[in-house]
Amino acid sequence: MRNTKAFKEAVAQTLAELAHRGVTLAPATVADTIEKNISTVSERLGIQVRSAWRYFDASAMADSLAKSAQSYEESSSEKGVGEAPKPPLDNPELALVLAGVPDSLAQTGGDLYAVIINVAVNAWMAGHIHGEDGCTGCDGSRGPAGHDWEARMRTITEMQPNITKWFDRDVWTAAVNDSGFTVTRR
Repeated sequence: MRNTKAFKEAVAQTLAELAHRGVTLAPATVADTIEKNISTVSERLGIQVRSAWRYFDASAMADSLAKSAQSYEESSSEKGVGEAPKPPLDNPELALVLAGVPDSLAQTGGDLYAVIINVAVNAWMAGHIHGEDGCTGCDGSRGPAGHDWEARMRTITEMQPNITKWFDRDVWTAAVNDSGFTVTRR
């Protein structure tokens, strides 16, 4: 179904309708929803998929998707969901994670997957630091600073005294570009 002209046009029309409503969704999400709806119409009416396209309305689909997205945002914000807890922007460990991205890009030859894994693992470990005092599996795992979080932050700050530069988007982007890579949208 996805390789048909009708399907591709339906996705494009629905994305355009969503854009008019000020809603941005991933094309894959829209495509999955359209495929599911067309298949359901075909099954319930006992008709072929190609005949089910006559019941497709991009505007109605966009309305439904926009309403669903708005409902999700409202329910998530009411429950405090939607944004992960973040360390303060001057956190030394976060600065090291950010600073490691340009180096990781250069070392991996631009392998974005490897860079994301590296950042995710470092961020995961950084998030674990606060709870290490009570973690029996972490005994002896932190080197000279041990499990003293404040001591660890001081050590990192001494190693990288100008940590605040990594919280400037332009400085970080320049460092990524200096590594020989850029992130551009297709």
